[in-house]
Amino acid sequence: MEPTLEVEDREGGVRVLTVSNPSRRNALNDALLARLDAALEPAAHVRALLVRGQGGHFCAGYDLTHLGPPGADGRLPDDPLVACLLKLERHPAPSVALVQGGAVGAGFDLAASCDFRVGASDAFFLMPPARLGIVYSPEGLARAVRLVGLSRAKQLFLTARRLPAAEALAWGLLDECPEDAEARALALCATLAAGAPKAVSGMKEAFGLLARSGLSPEDVAHLRQVRGEAFGSEDAKEGRAAFLEKRAPRFNGR
Repeated sequence: MEPTLEVEDREGGVRVLTVSNPSRRNALNDALLARLDAALEPAAHVRALLVRGQGGHFCAGYDLTHLGPPGADGRLPDDPLVACLLKLERHPAPSVALVQGGAVGAGFDLAASCDFRVGASDAFFLMPPARLGIVYSPEGLARAVRLVGLSRAKQLFLTARRLPAAEALAWGLLDECPEDAEARALALCATLAAGAPKAVSGMKEAFGLLARSGLSPEDVAHLRQVRGEAFGSEDAKEGRAAFLEKRAPRFNGR
């Protein structure tokens, strides 16, 4: 089955976005991101978003076969992901992630880009960039810091620790972990969609501005250079190979 994004507009203004890539546990690729980007175009009838994965898996991350070295034009391989998740984060309609199963790497960031996260009992979060030899985007790092704090974000990103649902709830990464997560996520979307659209979008924008401290242009340029060097490194190539071959990576610092 080809990867796809299912878009369903339900009564009351709730748009349900379902990532479907069953052979790769709903991993994202550029084609899926393009569909998600299109589905995130603001529309007057969309008052709340539900983001979920097909088949009991939220999202296994970014398809590693799409993560090579930077392009000759300086484009980083995850630029489409960074742009799409920023669009989700800043969408005028509030969003809810229904996390069932794993939210790994880009899947973690996809959930973090939503305004709320409702988890099933089998939900877990994992951030593996340190084992893949890459430097994660500062936008994604900032989202994690805002949700769990600096020290816990460091634990997640630097150790690739797997965080089960109970801990994710205690840390604030999940907002709720009810018995029927899907019903609760849909009910929350319905509540959000029932609010006055301009009031909801205005307050969401204000919250976003309050949360962002921002980086200087020099900081952005420097971090982009650091990330480009990491994506093009031998360690990144080894990290991808080890992940796909299901073995421990052998990093050499180059």
